[in-house]
Amino acid sequence: MFLVGLTGGIASGKSSVIQVFQQLGCAVIDVDVIARHVVQPGYPAHRHIVEAFGTEVLLENGDINRKVLGDLIFNQPDRRHLLNTITHPEIRKEMMKETVKYFLRGYRYVILDIPLLFETKQLLKYMAHTVVVYCDRDTQLARLMQRNHLNRQDAEARIEAQLPLKDKARMARHVLDNSGEWSVTKRQVVLLHAELERSLEYLPLRLGVLTGLAGLAGLLYLLTRCLLPSP
Repeated sequence: MFLVGLTGGIASGKSSVIQVFQQLGCAVIDVDVIARHVVQPGYPAHRHIVEAFGTEVLLENGDINRKVLGDLIFNQPDRRHLLNTITHPEIRKEMMKETVKYFLRGYRYVILDIPLLFETKQLLKYMAHTVVVYCDRDTQLARLMQRNHLNRQDAEARIEAQLPLKDKARMARHVLDNSGEWSVTKRQVVLLHAELERSLEYLPLRLGVLTGLAGLAGLLYLLTRCLLPSP
């Protein structure tokens, strides 16, 4: 099995593309959901965040106040790095747990929905394929203004706060262009899924696991022959 990192930008249509992949029966892991999960009360990351940043980052119910924490690390590289060293290992562990579940269920590939895939670059090394859901700037602006009921200035500010989609598209292995009709985008998703399903990149890991299991079975057989008395 191999991993596919999928990203996009605000109002690019990433969520709609993810829904199509899911309708096609693909395994999808939302890294943002995992990131919220690992900082819940009772988890190691939660305890370490409180130790590092103090109880002022807590809500009354004990959950992390994401806005307060975000304000604390805003324009503070050292604090941001500290938070990343706390959360990223836990995110990777949960990500691997989910991936193993899909591996055992026989999936050939797993899609990881990673909003900041190219910005942080933390997970890029694990991805066999990278996919960007792209749309041109004018389309992105119009969709964002309509969807969020924003004026042009506010919408442009939100787009400017992100890495431009054209830059992400240059770095990605696959680009799904969602600038036009949705039917065209959906066909691109279906074709990409078919391409990934045909890929043999899942074989080395699966064969390695099967070889390991076969070796373990052989070892257990030999131990049984040696330890049990002959009839």
